[in-house]
Amino acid sequence: MSTLSILLQVASDFTPYAKMGAGIGSGLAAIGAGIGIGNIGRGALESIARQPEVTGDIRSNMIVAAALVEGAAFFAIVVCLLILFI
Repeated sequence: MSTLSILLQVASDFTPYAKMGAGIGSGLAAIGAGIGIGNIGRGALESIARQPEVTGDIRSNMIVAAALVEGAAFFAIVVCLLILFI
């Protein structure tokens, strides 16, 4: 038996674990993004409450930060889906 066939057999034995890990990973990515965006919103509301005159600047910075967090979460979910279906 060649080394490649042995490695392929071992890799096929771990396929269910890889799928379970991909599902857990995508769930954790979504939960992490929700927590991150929640913290961004909380901080923005506290800042607006302290200084209402800079509401526009805080809001625009909050939207940019939330978009970056959401983009990272989408990237993680896509990677997990690729692991799941490939």
